[in-house]
Amino acid sequence: MADTLLMTVAAPPPVRRAPVPPLQPRIRRELVDAAAVVAGLGFGAALALPIANETASAYRAPGGPAILFGNITAMGGTWLLLIMLLLAARIPTIESVVGHDRMLRWHRLLSPWPLALLSAHAFLTTVGYAQSARTGTWHQAGVLLSSYSWMVAATASWLMLLAIAAVSIRIARRRIAYDTWWVIHLYTYLAVALSFLHQIFDGSEFVGHQTARTAWIVVWLATAGVVLVSRVGLPVLRTARHQMQVQEVRREGKGVISLILTGRDLDQLGAAGGQFFSWRFLTRGLWWHAHPFSLSAAPTRTHMRVTIKTLGDTTAILARLRPGTRVAIEGPYGVFTDAHRVHNRVALFAAGVGITPVRALLEEIPAGVDVITVVRASKDGDLLFRKEITDLVAHHRGRLIEMVGPRTRNRLDPVNLHKLIPDLATRDVFVCGPDGFANQVEHSARYLGVGSDALHREIFEF
Repeated sequence: MADTLLMTVAAPPPVRRAPVPPLQPRIRRELVDAAAVVAGLGFGAALALPIANETASAYRAPGGPAILFGNITAMGGTWLLLIMLLLAARIPTIESVVGHDRMLRWHRLLSPWPLALLSAHAFLTTVGYAQSARTGTWHQAGVLLSSYSWMVAATASWLMLLAIAAVSIRIARRRIAYDTWWVIHLYTYLAVALSFLHQIFDGSEFVGHQTARTAWIVVWLATAGVVLVSRVGLPVLRTARHQMQVQEVRREGKGVISLILTGRDLDQLGAAGGQFFSWRFLTRGLWWHAHPFSLSAAPTRTHMRVTIKTLGDTTAILARLRPGTRVAIEGPYGVFTDAHRVHNRVALFAAGVGITPVRALLEEIPAGVDVITVVRASKDGDLLFRKEITDLVAHHRGRLIEMVGPRTRNRLDPVNLHKLIPDLATRDVFVCGPDGFANQVEHSARYLGVGSDALHREIFEF
C-alpha cells in the first residue's frame, strides 16, 4: 500500500455525552514527599559525618584536605548508590504514585554520580595518604591494597560498577541483548555488598565510632530489606497465591504472539489495562529471567493476555511454550492507566508493539470520555489488533487515526499534531512506543499546552 494517513473511524456527529468526572490518583502523595525529604536529609547527614569526625590538626597535616574530601565523596557516593537501589526496587506504594517510567528516569539521571563520587574518593584518598607518607601515588596505592583487609574487595566493587556503567550507556545498551544486560546488572548487588564491608571495617568514620557504625549498618539493612521484600517477597507471595499458567499461545502476525494466561483471583492483583508485569516462565531456559511485558487486554478475574514481538532468541522461545507452563509474576507496575486521567477527553498515541497497552487501556476508559486514538506503523501488516481497536474506538464514539508509512511522511511535530487534534491541550495524552516516536509526541504535546499531569508515557525500551 502506498504511504498514507488513514482514518478508519470517522469523527461521529456531535453527541450529548454524560459528564465523566476527572480521575485523580487515589494513593496519597504525602508518603512519596516524605521519602524524598528523608533521602535529602540522609544525603546531608552522610556528607556531614566525615566533617564532624575531622579535627583541625588532621586537616592541616600533609594530605589532610585530600583525605577529608575523599571521605566526603565516599559517603555521598555510597548514599546515592543506595538511593539508586531503592529507585530500582519498584516499591509498590511509591511506584503506584510516581510511576515506573519516572523512577527509571530518575535512576538513569542519578546513575553517573555515585560512580563519579566513588572514583573521586579512590583518587583523593590515595593522593592524601601518599602526601601524608611522603611517597609516590602508585606506591601508596599498593600499600593501601595490601594493608587494609577489605580494600581488594572495594577495588573489585569499583571495577564492577565501572563495567555496569559501560554497558548502560545508550549506544552500548542497544548493541547487547536484554538478557545479557539484565544479568550484568545483577552484579550491582554484589558490588554494593563488597563496598559495604570495606566501608564498615576500613572507613575512618566508623573505626572506633560504634554509634555511627551501628546507624550506618541499620541504613544498609533497611535498604536491603526493602529491596528483598519488593523484588523477592511480594512476587513469591503473589505467584503462590494466584497460580498462573499459560493457557494458549496465539499467533497474531509475523513475529508477534499473544500469551493467554489463566490463574486464580487475578482481580485481587489490582492490575489495570495499560500496566505491565515482569513475567518469569518456569521452564528450561526461561525460569531464571523476568520479562517485562504489558497487558494487551484488560485483565479479568481468571485471565490475562500479553502480546510479544519475538525479537531475540529468548522471546522466540516463548512462541514454543506449552499450555500448562507455570508463570511467576512481579507486579503490576506502571501508571499508564485511566486512574491517572485528569480530563474528560483523551488522545492515545501508539506505535509498534506499543499498541498493546493502548489497546488494553481503551477497555478501561469509561463510556462518556471523548477518545481519539492515533496509531502509527510502517505498513498495514504492523497494525496489531486492528479490528479490536477499531471496535473499541467505535464503542466510545471516538476517532481512530491510522498513520501508515515512513516516519518522515507522517511526522507528529507540533504543526501536524495541531492539525490532527486542535483541542489537544484540553486532553490527557497517553503515548507508548519506541523512544523516537514517544519523544516527538511528548515534545509536541508540551509545546501545544498539555500539562505534565495530563501527559502519560510508557517507556517501551530498556
